[in-house]
Amino acid sequence: MEMRQLRHFMAVVNEGGFTAAARAELIVQSALSTSIKNLERELGADLFDRTGRRVVLTEAGRALLPQARALLAGAEAARDAVAAVAALAVGRVSVGTIQTLTCVDLPAELAAFHREFPGVQVSVRDATVAELTEALRAGELDLAYLAPDARDLPEGLHVYATWHEELVLITAPGHPLAEAGRTLIRDLAEEAFVDFRAGTGLETAVRRLAAHCGLDRRITCDVTQIGLLVDLVRAGIGVAFVPRAIGERAGLPCVRIRQPEPGRRIVLAGRGERPRNPAAAALVRHLADDRLADDRFMDGRLKDAAPAAAGRRGGRRPAEG
Repeated sequence: MEMRQLRHFMAVVNEGGFTAAARAELIVQSALSTSIKNLERELGADLFDRTGRRVVLTEAGRALLPQARALLAGAEAARDAVAAVAALAVGRVSVGTIQTLTCVDLPAELAAFHREFPGVQVSVRDATVAELTEALRAGELDLAYLAPDARDLPEGLHVYATWHEELVLITAPGHPLAEAGRTLIRDLAEEAFVDFRAGTGLETAVRRLAAHCGLDRRITCDVTQIGLLVDLVRAGIGVAFVPRAIGERAGLPCVRIRQPEPGRRIVLAGRGERPRNPAAAALVRHLADDRLADDRFMDGRLKDAAPAAAGRRGGRRPAEG
């Protein structure tokens, strides 16, 4: 039993005959009659009494009538629901993020997105890079901000935009390094460090930086919350590498590292060259900059955005270069 057949059945009922029903359905009468006959054959009963001038429902037809109305209404509701998702009147998008994200003002960006698409529900979670990556691959997240290692992302994941964050050394007020304002990695061998939890994008970047420069850090405390890390540094238990924005926001001295200047790459990633979820695709365009996102989507392929050290306020636009 097809929806088309039920629609033809209801047209005969509503129009009072086959000729008027065919006219209303914009098909020839013979095609409509064949459709009704096929429906009757499938159901095993006549639906109309055709002996008089006016078509009259049989008992079987009267039994089918409320069910046909309900099925057609359900199909219409289903079409409306799908259309609403496609039009972003409703929908849901899930976003993952590293805890130390600073290149994007995510709360402000999501608030702006909500004003544009108030019917779309946004779910946000923070986790380690490995956990976020696995959640993307499993379909639990639509998008995620990651701080990947030097390795490429796993197969099936694509980068939609890229940023660069500068890392600085934060210290307690009055620390000798705070007065100098800058230092070399090799001069930090005697310092005590506060470290972020293993597996996070920040910990990975700092560990790689220390290994590259031959620095064997003496870690006095490791934490799982960036706020606690900042408070411990402020209390003088050690120094720590963090994105510059975190140190400045905390009001702590930010010591610039020379030779090499440390940083880390942040990417907005998801499954496939373009998100299949309409809400996720709209959020990518919003977060990765409308102009750049639209250009990358033009041919159906989403090219990586250029690295960004600066851009519009809030970090939405990856800088060219």
